[in-house]
Amino acid sequence: MMNFLQSKDERLLVFYESVRRQVELDNRSGGRYRLAGDGVKQYAERLREEMDRRRLRFTPIDWPR
Repeated sequence: MMNFLQSKDERLLVFYESVRRQVELDNRSGGRYRLAGDGVKQYAERLREEMDRRRLRFTPIDWPR
């Protein structure tokens, strides 16, 4: 399990935004999970949980269905 407790708020936001951009690129290229697979989705979910816990503001990832 990933531990983000020692990470600064800014780093969490940068990591999450990076994943969000990867997913956006996947959506634009018409492929599902070309750049962002299931492992990345799990990573982003852990980041989101920690950011929610800290009450940080962020743009949610629009995962393809």
